[in-house]
Amino acid sequence: MEVPETRYARSGDLSIAYSVSGSGPLDLLWVSNWTTHVEQVWSWPSFAHFIHRVGRLGRAILFDVPGVGLSDPVSLDELPSIEQWMDYVRVVMDAAGSERAVLLGNAAGTGLAASFAATHPDRVSGLVLFSPFARILSAPDYPIGLPAERRERAIDWWIERWGSGRQLELTGPSLADDPFETEPMARFERYAVSPGVARVFFGMISDLDVRGILPAVRVPTLVLRRSGDRWITHELARYVADHVPDGRYVELAGDQHYPFHGDTDSVMAEIRAFLESLPDQREAERMLATILVTDLVGSTGRAAEVGDVRWRGLLDRHDAIVREHLERFRGREIRTTGDGFMASFDGAARAIRCAAAIRDALRGLSLDVRSGLHSGEIELRGGGIDGIAVHIAARVAAAARPSEVLVSQTVKDLAIGARLEFESRDRHEFKGVPGEWDTYAAAL
Repeated sequence: MEVPETRYARSGDLSIAYSVSGSGPLDLLWVSNWTTHVEQVWSWPSFAHFIHRVGRLGRAILFDVPGVGLSDPVSLDELPSIEQWMDYVRVVMDAAGSERAVLLGNAAGTGLAASFAATHPDRVSGLVLFSPFARILSAPDYPIGLPAERRERAIDWWIERWGSGRQLELTGPSLADDPFETEPMARFERYAVSPGVARVFFGMISDLDVRGILPAVRVPTLVLRRSGDRWITHELARYVADHVPDGRYVELAGDQHYPFHGDTDSVMAEIRAFLESLPDQREAERMLATILVTDLVGSTGRAAEVGDVRWRGLLDRHDAIVREHLERFRGREIRTTGDGFMASFDGAARAIRCAAAIRDALRGLSLDVRSGLHSGEIELRGGGIDGIAVHIAARVAAAARPSEVLVSQTVKDLAIGARLEFESRDRHEFKGVPGEWDTYAAAL
């Protein structure tokens, strides 16, 4: 089996290792969890055979995120956030000449794949999610997850077995005594990441919660799981399929967690049928975005204090500062709101940092601004946007205190791994918006 050439894509100062194998009209991008190595995969017979079969359906694209495999190393406190991870998918697709791809996600990679599909529907033809979860830990409104008090014990269990292949005791019990599987898995784990890096990634993934974005996934989605999978339960995988608008759930026989183990013929048959059923591509009408709404505090009183001419000059400078920071943080101006702005972002952390940078810059003009952010599905209408997410962002902004960057729960969840801290604020019932909404102040 020929091993494809490892290439490098650039994301800022970082080099991202990727490879392309196979051929065909479709691109299929493997979005694994963080345990990857684009060359070592070809030394693992089961995994290599699976990717080779994927390559018969179209071009198979693999990549290593920074800090993993053959990509640039990074320090433990700079491992990629979910938002950065999505950027790497986009960068690798661009480097590989892929305008649109079907994303094949596995385990922790499924949340990333779903987030990318919701945010960039014009780049994704469909999703195949194997043993997915939207959140791994339980919550009052999510009792199907792992009890939170078992989190550290569970991470310790994985780290104790890291680099030995003994994770198969959980992820493939029928293979746990087979050296043909345990030895290449052990070698793959060691090549991919060290135990210290693995521990940090496990911690980050255990905080992952993409439940709020699943309704915004507007591409055909196939969810696959084996009935005997001890790691990802039926309830966890079914939750994902049930909350994606065009999701289909298929349960296969076996106890293996990974798609390249066990009966791969059934897995490939389902993937092939799914690819053949994909509709013709249409221009995206909806997408996931983070909406930022800003508002100057006490603008009427300040205008009366300084006079109309000077106030107009201050507003012009305010507008220039906001637009400068929107460009810096890849925000898109939607409209001005008198003495405020509405903008959209393809990343929650970038939106938060942009709001904070705007606030800090405006202090130099003795202007005080409050900001509100919400992530949700928006409707694209000409050059503008609409949808309930826009209205929620405006309500969050109205609830913010002076100088505060106030965010919804969804924004907080999507900023996992971005090294941002939040302080809990009030739960609100917003006029015209159903339900109660928890809010948090970004501490930066």
